[in-house]
Amino acid sequence: MGIKSFTGRRSEAKTNKRDAIRVKDYMTRKLITFKPDQTINEVMEIILKQRITGGPVVDESNNLVGIISDTDLMQVIGDSRYHNMPVADRKVSDLMSPQVFTIDAEADLFDAAARFLKSGHRRFPVIEEGKLIGQISRMDVIIAATNLKKDHWR
Repeated sequence: MGIKSFTGRRSEAKTNKRDAIRVKDYMTRKLITFKPDQTINEVMEIILKQRITGGPVVDESNNLVGIISDTDLMQVIGDSRYHNMPVADRKVSDLMSPQVFTIDAEADLFDAAARFLKSGHRRFPVIEEGKLIGQISRMDVIIAATNLKKDHWR
């Protein structure tokens, strides 16, 4: 008599694969934005009042055209003292960085964390079809990490 092999119904394999945590789940949607024609004095006042370190620059149609940061403001402050260039005469468009690194709303949050580490940036605007829809910051990633359950880290 030969040996018979019987394989019964198998249960589905359990995986430890975590559900993707997306940028869109933790990004800030209500943003303080700036316009290219705003004065630097206006920007400084807003940044101080809102306790932020910069923000996206958008046109009238909410298209992302640049980003302005406290580093850019330090540049104009330095210029005003050493080159006798008044701050009041400067516009956002004079100082903003027109090349903005963005991130997709569907990007994995762990990938975003890696991009922050690699690039040194403090924030990434999130755009959809050229329009600004949000922003993810380093702090948003830290908040997301504290909200994760232990089993996500295995």
